[in-house]
Amino acid sequence: MKRQIIRIDEEKCTGCGVCIPGCPEGALQIIDNKARLVSDLFCDGLGACLGTCPEGAIEVEEREAEPYNEAIVMKNIMAAGENTIKAHLKHLADHGELTYHAQALEILKVEGYDTESLCQEETMACGCSGTHTKVIDRQETSAKPMEGSLNSALKQWPVQLTLMNPAAGYFDNADLLISADCVPYAYGDFHRRFIQGKIVITFCPKLDADIESYIDKLAQIFVLHTIKSVTIVRMEVPCCGGTEVIVKRALEKAGKLHFVKVYVVSVDGNLI
Repeated sequence: MKRQIIRIDEEKCTGCGVCIPGCPEGALQIIDNKARLVSDLFCDGLGACLGTCPEGAIEVEEREAEPYNEAIVMKNIMAAGENTIKAHLKHLADHGELTYHAQALEILKVEGYDTESLCQEETMACGCSGTHTKVIDRQETSAKPMEGSLNSALKQWPVQLTLMNPAAGYFDNADLLISADCVPYAYGDFHRRFIQGKIVITFCPKLDADIESYIDKLAQIFVLHTIKSVTIVRMEVPCCGGTEVIVKRALEKAGKLHFVKVYVVSVDGNLI
């Protein structure tokens, strides 16, 4: 059957193993100094490992593959211990895979596990940490509120990479700010701290579908224009590391060398 499943570019893979903890199903192993997909049966194709690879060697593709089998996966999961079980259950729930989630719980019940305890939100160690729910406690400030509205520092439109024309004149001699989608919501001083004087490009390295087209488009921008500087702002969650990977691959494709300044923003809105 044809389905979504990961593909590993062996030429790019360095065997660093960073991707391994991101796959609670145990579909990935380091063999002969390379990350390998050990069985189609183990890979759910949801891409928890995407964005963890510093070399951009992992992507999701649609191809002929054996159907994912929750019963076989659960044998590996249970052998790896309770934290891996929790990570797997949370992973399935976060991606809306309720059928597989129900199958996993039924298998665990038969094996004598306390499924209520395993499903408690606060104890789950999800391999896909970008989906963790969190309440951010903002203390009320006693400072006098600012009067009037703040002016936008945005210099161009559009900002979404999907909509941008690589030949647009505003890229000439530009200072680029490449931002992951969530950053402006998390970092309150985004306009003053980052946008001032820059051309903004934004995308999501985890949820956007056609990452290869993003690499191509960024490469065109680097080829067609003199770029003065490149700044990346991304979130702290592992999948957001894909922002850096995409820019790196675009520069390689364009045959350009650039010093890239990277800022990382925590979920509660602080620069790390």
